[in-house]
Amino acid sequence: MAGHSHWAGIKHKKGKADKLRSKIFSKLSKEITVAAKLGDKDPTMNPRLRSAIQAARSANMPKDNIERAIDKSSINTELNFESLRYEGFGPEKIAVIVETLTDNKNRTASNIRTIFQKAGGSLGTQGSASHNFNHVGIIKIDKNEISEEDILELAIEAGADECTTKNDYHEIQCSKSEIYNIKKELEKKILNFISTEIEWIPLNSVKVSKEKNEELANFFETLEEDDDVQSVYSNVELVN
Repeated sequence: MAGHSHWAGIKHKKGKADKLRSKIFSKLSKEITVAAKLGDKDPTMNPRLRSAIQAARSANMPKDNIERAIDKSSINTELNFESLRYEGFGPEKIAVIVETLTDNKNRTASNIRTIFQKAGGSLGTQGSASHNFNHVGIIKIDKNEISEEDILELAIEAGADECTTKNDYHEIQCSKSEIYNIKKELEKKILNFISTEIEWIPLNSVKVSKEKNEELANFFETLEEDDDVQSVYSNVELVN
């Protein structure tokens, strides 16, 4: 659930693989439950649910877990998750956006405020950090699924704004309002997707020295370990 531009590459491996997998599954399950609750239980009729299931499969989440998450949307009729966005500034004044799914916004706000304060940062009002970002649809596809030439042609035909190929995946950018329409067109030729998400991409990056890597890694890890947090984005650019 890592943000597009954020701190990939600075996480320190501390034997947290199982714990991390459990957290990822928990976040994916929550998204599946919310998507199923807000729309059709049939993924073919519900693009958000379909995308959530595809992301879960990409993360090797067991089929039983996926089905349980869908069932939970019917069983827990009193369970209402709210999508809330928090904005602020972390260590070194970097802009940070935290997206959450919560059933208790007071708890979530308190936890996130505390994490920011302990790192020497502060939470701001809506818009205080997000003006540093573009809010766009991002679709990621494994390079093994389709060639660079074919995906570029397909993306243009589908109405995407941009298509680039990274180390091991293709990334398509599009308007957030068009993401599921474009995904539907892509699905005519592509079966498997890594992720389909609306992400925050920084307009300009802030360079931070190598000495601050550990401090920033701990800050982002603490945020992502919070059960209510779904995604974290920042405009930090680390100097190696």
